[in-house]
Amino acid sequence: MKVRPARSIARAESLPLPRRVGLPQVHLRARLLKFVPTRRSLAVGVGMLVLAVGAYFLARETSLFAVSRIEVSGGSPRVAAQVRGALSSISGTSLVSLDGTAVLRRVDALPTVVRAGYDRAFPHTLRISVVPERPAAVLRRGPDSWLVSVRGRVMERLPASGVPHLPRIWVGARTPVRTGETLDPREAGAAARAVGLAGGFTERVASASYTGGSLALHLRSGLELLLGDGEDITLKIAVAERALRVLPAGTRFLDVSVPGRPVSGTGSPGVSSAQNTQQASTRG
Repeated sequence: MKVRPARSIARAESLPLPRRVGLPQVHLRARLLKFVPTRRSLAVGVGMLVLAVGAYFLARETSLFAVSRIEVSGGSPRVAAQVRGALSSISGTSLVSLDGTAVLRRVDALPTVVRAGYDRAFPHTLRISVVPERPAAVLRRGPDSWLVSVRGRVMERLPASGVPHLPRIWVGARTPVRTGETLDPREAGAAARAVGLAGGFTERVASASYTGGSLALHLRSGLELLLGDGEDITLKIAVAERALRVLPAGTRFLDVSVPGRPVSGTGSPGVSSAQNTQQASTRG
């Protein structure tokens, strides 16, 4: 008789689950109340705002921050005096209510100033920084003379013998010239710009001209330096400086209108330059 081993029968019993799972309660209102300012803090904040607004209007309408001093930097003492004169009417104006745009407009309008900036230095100082115009030449129209900047701007009127070391630029008797305005860049303005770009070479220049679309610098030695159009002035001046060191005696002109092929001669620039250029082209 065979005996079968007993088998263990595993039973799985299901456990009853609760019908509703409880979630943690979030007290949103209580959390928000933590961020709501109290009546006392609101009163303090409003009071501080009222005081700030009151202080602002007090500073605007009283002499608490009135301008009593104007400091000018970046220009000569003469330019500084001109800036102070242009801003004399703002003396006593509050720094708080000061119209900075109007201040800069007055300073920029000066014929000796390129551009300006300002800063309020409380309690009573207005600081003005300027970039001044840089003189380039003396503009001559008959017996009249004006100082002209490197940008071709007419800076001021001069006596006939004023600033003798600067080059002269001559214009016709009917050419309009007004202080503060910029010269025509196709005429005298181009000559002023060329002189300004010449750097230290300007000391050798007696006068400058712009005729028929061509610039010319007339040196104190008597030599005429032809620059052609108004392009690459700095390069042309550098080429001229090197060429002048080896020019033979009696040379009347030096043409560097084509910087890579300077031409010199002893005759009339118009004729000799063309002949020498043709010869140089043939040799090249």
